[in-house]
Amino acid sequence: MLGFACVCFGHVPKEKGERYVKVSSASPGRPKNTRTSDIDRDKLRAMLRRMGDEYIFYMLDEAIDALPPTKLAKIVGKYIRLEQLRPDDGSPAAKRSLRDDVKAFDAAARRGEYYVSFFVNSKNCTETSSGTRAFIAECHRHLDRCVAEAAKSDPAEIREAFEIIVALLRYIDECHDDVVFFADEGGSWQVSVDWKKIFPAWFRCVARTAEPDEFARVIVEAVDEFEHFGREGHLSAARRLATPEQRRALDVAAQSGRQR
Repeated sequence: MLGFACVCFGHVPKEKGERYVKVSSASPGRPKNTRTSDIDRDKLRAMLRRMGDEYIFYMLDEAIDALPPTKLAKIVGKYIRLEQLRPDDGSPAAKRSLRDDVKAFDAAARRGEYYVSFFVNSKNCTETSSGTRAFIAECHRHLDRCVAEAAKSDPAEIREAFEIIVALLRYIDECHDDVVFFADEGGSWQVSVDWKKIFPAWFRCVARTAEPDEFARVIVEAVDEFEHFGREGHLSAARRLATPEQRRALDVAAQSGRQR
């Protein structure tokens, strides 16, 4: 039975489209000479004690890629035997392309490998299961890799990777209940994709690989489905990436979509 959940990360309010919580880089009263990398560790420890487990999971998941191997091993080795984490001889994972990694993620999700449920009541209806957290973290990790590769790799390959993930999010929105568990109200919006970052990289790949009508269809459908409240801004950004022919087709498709 499908349970849809609101993924309220640590019970901290967030706007649709934000990844976890909105953090301002220009807080009132902040000293002008303070670098963004300056962190009071005592304040951080106090903050971590107040944060929900979900925030800490996402932070740790990102740290896995951010930490140098020696520091990662030093920290992880205190809690997990490192022998269990050694790469397998001839492991295909190290040789897979981004597209192959995304295909593997998509296949695992559709097999239900991230589906972990729990009994929902009034006390836990805002919580997420371990599987849901893992799915969200993996989805963001792959999208971040797509963005990073978009400007330097084969645009057709990166576009395919983007669109595999988007198709999976659409599959969730079609109310398939075997991908990821949400306890109350849910859908792909719970994954909190930062479309303001994703669209430019994805649309650049589309512009380099699609005929005008296809370009226009992909852009208008994506914007109207996932970020319609920022429609004009996203369409304007897409126009700047387009060829003259693609731009004309986009204008026609955008006007048609507005009338529906």
